[in-house]
Amino acid sequence: MKTKNAFILALTAFIWGTAFVAQSVGMDYLGPFTFNGVRSMIGGIALLPCIALLQVINGKSRAEEGEGSRKDLVTGGIACGLLLFAASSLQQIGIQYTTAGKAGFITAFYIVIVPVFGIFLKKKIGWKVWLAVVIALAGLYFLCITEHFTVGKGDALIFLCALVFSLHILVIDYFSPKVDGVKMSCIQFFVCGLASMPFMFAMETPEIGAMIAGWMPLLYAGVLSCGVAYTLQIIGQKNVNPAVASLILSLESCFSVLAGWAVLGERLSVRESAGCVLMFAAIILAQLPEKEK
Repeated sequence: MKTKNAFILALTAFIWGTAFVAQSVGMDYLGPFTFNGVRSMIGGIALLPCIALLQVINGKSRAEEGEGSRKDLVTGGIACGLLLFAASSLQQIGIQYTTAGKAGFITAFYIVIVPVFGIFLKKKIGWKVWLAVVIALAGLYFLCITEHFTVGKGDALIFLCALVFSLHILVIDYFSPKVDGVKMSCIQFFVCGLASMPFMFAMETPEIGAMIAGWMPLLYAGVLSCGVAYTLQIIGQKNVNPAVASLILSLESCFSVLAGWAVLGERLSVRESAGCVLMFAAIILAQLPEKEK
């Protein structure tokens, strides 16, 4: 894979990891559907000027795009938006019934699920990627699990979230080479936001005052975590093996721990440090080129 793609995906993981602070603070003001819905709409709105600017820079309109390409753009955007809505909602609800350590570990199961799903889609998975998956899982265990593992309501919801995120990665892998990544990202956020609204009004009581009080985490999660990071994910995944992409994106767990240490003064234990080392080793192993036959 290209170094450029690896850097973009690593930057995506960094933004997601540091955004956990914003998500945690945001839940003090808003319910899960309200928070996800509002931040998704903010993410979509934030991309509109970016799309206009890119068209000016390119010097031509996308009007001459073929009908097939426009169809792929709309189909991909809607599919990604619905999957993003399902995954983020399951994660936000499930984390209320389980610990952060368990949630981080179970969510990161997408690094195992993606290559397994890839087998059915006839994706070629080398032995180095499989070994990297095992090492990454061991790293995530040391990094996240600090208590006895039990399966509860929250754990089941987070596992379903990991399944949906795996499908989200594979759908992006399918559509991203065919369409404009920024436009597809914009569509997915508006779809995710619109899908959240019925649940937001039916199950929660959204208040303007609460949104104003939590404006900072909403903007951070909306503009950076949604608008910037998910767009970088779509761009970075172009022509990249989805199993390798999922491994790099799983660095989100490492960055969340490091952000807690740097921003909140939380200290890394020897166990957590070992987990970070194993995670980085897995990323490097997954990117080593195969010998030509």
